[in-house]
Amino acid sequence: MISILFQTETHYPVNRKKVKEAITSVLTAKIKHSVEVSVSIVGDRRMKELNRTYRKIDASTDVLSFPLNDPAYTKGQGFIDAPDGILRLGDIIISYPQAVTTATEENKLVDDVIVFLALHGLNHLLGIHHEE
Repeated sequence: MISILFQTETHYPVNRKKVKEAITSVLTAKIKHSVEVSVSIVGDRRMKELNRTYRKIDASTDVLSFPLNDPAYTKGQGFIDAPDGILRLGDIIISYPQAVTTATEENKLVDDVIVFLALHGLNHLLGIHHEE
């Protein structure tokens, strides 16, 4: 079972179904047991606050991910099995205004950019990282 917890501020129109289907497709291919991930769509003020608090960067960004258990940061220990058998990957936070800016610059649909950002964040939750 794949559970995607989705939260968005009411004034941000997001195609939740499209985002959930993209995440489900990736998780179905990579993980063979119950898994949970959360996705939040926020404004730049909230994103800037999260960046300042957790990354010491006083600016907004397009996506952040907060893994609950990342093998890259736990010295090779890997994921820990929860007593209820659900692998809780963590949280993906997306800035709607940043997605709109990117969509405008790249002549794409906002929902397509949000899906891309959600999958980028999901990769981080799965332990796939890029060089900074």
